[in-house]
Amino acid sequence: MRRPSSAVDLTAHPEGRIGTAPPRTRMWRDGALVAEGFPVAEVSDRLAEPGTTVWLDLCGPERSELDVISAELGLHGLAVEDAVSRHERARLDRYPEYLFLNVYSTEGEGDGQALREVSAFVTPRALVTVRQGVGFDVDALVGHWDAHPDLARYGVSYLLHGLLDLVVDRHVAAIQALDDESEALEDLLFSADSGASMRELQRRSFELRKNLVRVRKAVLPMRDIVVTLLRRDVHAVEEPMLPYFQDVYDHALHAIERTDSLRDMIANLLETRISLQDTQRNEVMKKVTSWAGIIAVPTAITGFYGQNVPYPGRDQYWGFLTGTAIMVASSLVLYVIFKLRDWL
Repeated sequence: MRRPSSAVDLTAHPEGRIGTAPPRTRMWRDGALVAEGFPVAEVSDRLAEPGTTVWLDLCGPERSELDVISAELGLHGLAVEDAVSRHERARLDRYPEYLFLNVYSTEGEGDGQALREVSAFVTPRALVTVRQGVGFDVDALVGHWDAHPDLARYGVSYLLHGLLDLVVDRHVAAIQALDDESEALEDLLFSADSGASMRELQRRSFELRKNLVRVRKAVLPMRDIVVTLLRRDVHAVEEPMLPYFQDVYDHALHAIERTDSLRDMIANLLETRISLQDTQRNEVMKKVTSWAGIIAVPTAITGFYGQNVPYPGRDQYWGFLTGTAIMVASSLVLYVIFKLRDWL
């Protein structure tokens, strides 16, 4: 089978194998939570019961561990390979009996913020999430599901909505943090009055742009993912859940628009910083040139006297006073002129 392709590319924040956790399982029957924490080997038996929906979470699994669930649910080898591979692009792949989803959630705050990769196999009655490490807060996902028990009767659509809604909400929170940082940089931009302040501004601007690029690569694919799920020929979302997925789409679209506006704002910050530096440089040059002009007058006069040519008052005390008065008066006149023109 040929793997679906996409133009979206995503480079995640380096995560490494930062730890694993035991598998987590849950089962709903007719919208009610009836079991959790059962062994992975029982997944197929639980699905054999009528009216059940199962969630299985695997944290940092090896390929051999996924082979077990692959045999349980009949997953394609290519999809399993993508689930255990790192830094796969965010996308939604369609297979005959299920969907393969790969997304990136923003976890942490401030400088500790990073992208965490989450894969999911979406079958008609089961959702299997595969995490690359403990960085993704699966407890928040469970809490999100528990906060909307009235939707549990919609099975996998309810579970998938919870996952996508949580991921998009994390994107919005990350963008808000970047927006706050950009406002702080605006204040710093117009208060930076030293070389150290300008270097700090440049460093923080670079970090802000880098974080924005990282978040933007995670946010952009979400629009296409949700649009694909909303297509009726995919049959991934039950009719009553369509408005909820539409709400996720609206939030994803809003997040994308905010990244665009934030990118423009950062570009304006950089342009303003360059303009301010040019203005400061011009002010310095004006002052240096003005003082050089003032100093040039007495230098020219004394240089002329130094040629030992006859001039009125030579070898006379009043001649010395006259020359000195001319130099002082000329310098004062130039100083007043430059001051009036705001060159000093």
